Amino acid sequence: MIPAVATPETEAPAAAEQGSPAVGPLAVLRLAVSEFRCYRDAAIETGGASVVLTGPNGAGKTNLLEAVSFLAPGRGLRRSGLAEIERHGAGSRWAVSATVTQPTGPVTIGTGRDPDAGEDSERRVVRVDGQAQRGPVVLGELVALSWLTPAMDRLFADGSSARRRFVDRLALGFDPDHARRVAAYEQAMRERAKLLERGNADPAWIAALEETMAGEGVAVAAARKHLVERLAAAVEEMDGAFPVPGLALTGELADWLGQMPALEAEEKLAAGLAQSRRRDAESGRASAGPHRDDLSVTFRAKGQPARLCSTGEQKALLVAIVLAHARLVAAERGRPPLLLLDEIAAHLDAGRRAALFQEIGRLGAQAWMTGTDELLFTPLTGRARFFRVAEAQIQAR
Repeated sequence: MIPAVATPETEAPAAAEQGSPAVGPLAVLRLAVSEFRCYRDAAIETGGASVVLTGPNGAGKTNLLEAVSFLAPGRGLRRSGLAEIERHGAGSRWAVSATVTQPTGPVTIGTGRDPDAGEDSERRVVRVDGQAQRGPVVLGELVALSWLTPAMDRLFADGSSARRRFVDRLALGFDPDHARRVAAYEQAMRERAKLLERGNADPAWIAALEETMAGEGVAVAAARKHLVERLAAAVEEMDGAFPVPGLALTGELADWLGQMPALEAEEKLAAGLAQSRRRDAESGRASAGPHRDDLSVTFRAKGQPARLCSTGEQKALLVAIVLAHARLVAAERGRPPLLLLDEIAAHLDAGRRAALFQEIGRLGAQAWMTGTDELLFTPLTGRARFFRVAEAQIQAR
């Protein structure tokens, strides 16, 4: 039977004792899930310390990180459909509940698949301290987080869409409204494509969608560009354990924003969309816009594109970016984001693992880390809470 609450027998020091910002760290004090993936019911109490989950592959470790990821806007770290998350044979819809620290005191966040919607519904409901919210966007005001998963090991080698999502997730740490702008742009782009395919739509209707695409699209590209430029400056301050990545946002809109005011870029994009309607109708997609942005990453010391680096070097570059982002969020919001680090030790040598753990402590960040070998996390003994996960059961170490 899955334990109702897994708690450690010994107390780990509070995150505030690890050098957290003055307002106190952002931390999940308690996480509970029901009908979530392999879990019928389970809960973990952390005391605000970082969390280490160890156990065999397939035990349910990543599922707990995914549950934490739903405390922020978006589709979670796996980007799964909400119906896919439900435990096989579940008698009700999945739900996640967490007590999360805030500057004014702890709040309780509840979220899950809408129990009143249809069987195929993808609607997510959110409650904060028991009060229903209009949607997940409100979570961006309460929780900032970023994650690294094994699926991201190919981030530099795969297509640009994954890199755009990576940048957008990091941008949410500074501007919770960024997700709304991305969604508004993509919806307008899809509706325009449908109208162009139909061939006889009202030109005024199409023009209105293009105006939306121009306004929201330039705002999205500007936020991405500003974030990447800040990250490029922040990685210069890395202590040397991780390589310094060269970072740049590439794309037509990014180039325009380096040459002209945002309003002029909006007008130029709207005009370009109007002129390319016939071509876009044939191709089925818009020929210009932030959906063509990309993140360029190089191993600067080698002058080599990240996609050509070794697996270990690529992992180190990703860690460097995530740590730089956490440092920026801490400076702007007064506390770092939650860090979800799945199988983080897999491609880091002992020196880089030690540097990562040291930086987490220096930031005062709460990190949720998974791995198959508990010994790799030995430097965190006394500073994090350890749990063993096996066959969807959680046991405090």
